[in-house]
Amino acid sequence: MPDTTANMANASPLNRYGEMCAEVYVLDKPPGALGDIDYFREALGGLEGPFLEAACGSGRLMIPMLEAGFDYHGFDHSEHMLAQCRRAADQRGLTLKVQRSNYQDFAFDQLFGAIVSPVGSFTLVDDFDAALAALRRFHQQLRPGGRLFVDIMPLGYLTARPLEGVRSWTTPGGDLLRITSNVVELDLLTQRRVSQDRYERWRGGRLVEQELEVLAVRCWGLKEFELTLKEAGFADISVCGDYKVGRPLRTSDRQWCFQAVKPL
Repeated sequence: MPDTTANMANASPLNRYGEMCAEVYVLDKPPGALGDIDYFREALGGLEGPFLEAACGSGRLMIPMLEAGFDYHGFDHSEHMLAQCRRAADQRGLTLKVQRSNYQDFAFDQLFGAIVSPVGSFTLVDDFDAALAALRRFHQQLRPGGRLFVDIMPLGYLTARPLEGVRSWTTPGGDLLRITSNVVELDLLTQRRVSQDRYERWRGGRLVEQELEVLAVRCWGLKEFELTLKEAGFADISVCGDYKVGRPLRTSDRQWCFQAVKPL
């Protein structure tokens, strides 16, 4: 029999973030959503810019940071996500400084006072060697004394969340958008999980559009990521859970929030 799981995983490019995905992302997580805005405003408030956000996406974090007056730049590999970011900036009269690139090839002609990789986006680099290379590139793009902020999901993310589910949203125009999700690959040896998300647009009771997204993540052990940061050249490494600085980590934490410094 054919390997249908492999066929599903290969049905769409990994971590594409297409047009419907970007639309749903804004409905689910508009600019200012989630609990990290105050954390980053405070953390960057005492640092000298400019600042760079990796995988800035639709501007969920970038837009509030620009509104707060930060000299804030970004990159993302999805043109559809960047289009949402530009739309949000235009609506607010903000000037964007973004480029289309990914963790594997980003490059800037300036150095930054801090680099931010929020809400687990770094786990989308689903290969260890590629992740280490990205961390080294972060190190190169920071000024001496510059600070790196990387949020990652704990290792337990691989198995802790439900393997299947259906979610839905209603667009301002009245369309119903639905996602059906399931895991098609789970490899505990490589700490990698692949999920398939099927996006559907319903209008007047009729299915009018579909989009398939295949997302691969690589999760990290706590000490593993600390050691990898050191291997990439970073020092003064610290971590907190769910943006609660100074609180000991808990098994219930959904994010490990790492900070690290490029030595002088």
